[in-house]
Amino acid sequence: MSQWPSLLAGYEGAEPLPTTFNPDGKSLYNLPGLRSAAYDEFPKQFNPSKNGFDFHIYHMPAVAAQAQYAKELYERVRREFPELRIHKFWDEPYGPHPTAMFEVDTFNPHQTGAFFSWLVVHRGPCDVLVHPNTGDVLRDHKELATWIGRRWPLYEECLV
Repeated sequence: MSQWPSLLAGYEGAEPLPTTFNPDGKSLYNLPGLRSAAYDEFPKQFNPSKNGFDFHIYHMPAVAAQAQYAKELYERVRREFPELRIHKFWDEPYGPHPTAMFEVDTFNPHQTGAFFSWLVVHRGPCDVLVHPNTGDVLRDHKELATWIGRRWPLYEECLV
């Protein structure tokens, strides 16, 4: 048996989905339906007393061009996304993070999606750890984390 609960619970009696293609010949036609609550609310597994997602933006301080880019990215984020929580700029490793970084927190799905898509295009040489806040810090940073760029090893002892 899987450790993951079925994502189709509640759809047991639903009509089969259409198998017809849209005019593009590649995508499948979906029946019109209600807008997903995921556009406006984080899943119930999230810790309601914390922000939804943390974005840890990594750079290597010994690489001058990368450090400069990270500082400019930090300033740009502060100017373009003032509604987000933007933490201190670290010039050295901090906590479980193996290199210099700064953290940006989002509070709803709209902010998360907008910042994620903006950062994919503007991160330059920086790598980004994105993780939710469910209350299980180790799982959030390891199992539920997503990386933009390359994955860095974390100091897991800081997470337990």
